[in-house]
Amino acid sequence: MSRSMRSCRKEQGPEARLMAAMRYSALDGGKRLRPFFTLEAGRLFDADEGQLLRAAAAIECVHTYSLIHDDLPCMDDDDLRRGRPTLHRAYDEATAVLAGDALLTFAFEILADPAAHADPQMRCKLIAGLAKASGAQGMVAGQAADMAGDDIGSDLIAVTRMNRLKTGALINFAVEAGALIGYAGDAERTALSRYAHDVGLAFQMVDDLLDAEGAARDTGKAVGKDRARGKVNFVTVLGVPATKERVGLLADQAKKHLAIFGPRARVLTDAVDFIIERRY
Repeated sequence: MSRSMRSCRKEQGPEARLMAAMRYSALDGGKRLRPFFTLEAGRLFDADEGQLLRAAAAIECVHTYSLIHDDLPCMDDDDLRRGRPTLHRAYDEATAVLAGDALLTFAFEILADPAAHADPQMRCKLIAGLAKASGAQGMVAGQAADMAGDDIGSDLIAVTRMNRLKTGALINFAVEAGALIGYAGDAERTALSRYAHDVGLAFQMVDDLLDAEGAARDTGKAVGKDRARGKVNFVTVLGVPATKERVGLLADQAKKHLAIFGPRARVLTDAVDFIIERRY
């Protein structure tokens, strides 16, 4: 992704500002967890590194687009992201909308390229999987539920479903993409899917804890937003102690799902600890 995005510096004319805005968000750091999951899942099966990198780049483009749109005034109306002004603050709202749109479509351009995989059927599987994970049956549906607030319900089942869509769907596909490219067997794909499910929920629970207890200097974004806006999340439903307890249980489960891979899954196992111990 970096090489393709940096080549946009050659653009002239009205699109140059759009390209600069895309780079502002796509190349500004971040944890890169979703690309990491794709790479490490694929490496379990000695998958082609170039193919994994392209899938990982496409997934990160989709994730970045979602952050840009989440930060907009009509959504979460945030001023900070990763310690810098959000894109609509650094540029303007219209440019932020268009940059998000462009990153979303760029993701599918990456996967459609024959360099993504020699087998066109595999490219179609990756495109379809990313579309489902990021669209009205996945991430976008989760965001719609999040915007609905109490209308979705305020119990644990409703909050869990919302976050499985909003956060978990793309994490699950990130892991699945690596397994697909690596031609993993059914048992291995099931184990990785269960790992991704538990990691995705733990990740969101930690996010909710950071919003409740974290500091903006550490998280790089505003905290206390959900409480101020009356949004439901794991902390508002369970409370801080119970949320922390569930994070620990999910972390233990996630690691157990990787037992089938033995020491080859050490990096994915270590990632669980990073996720639950992070402060940003």
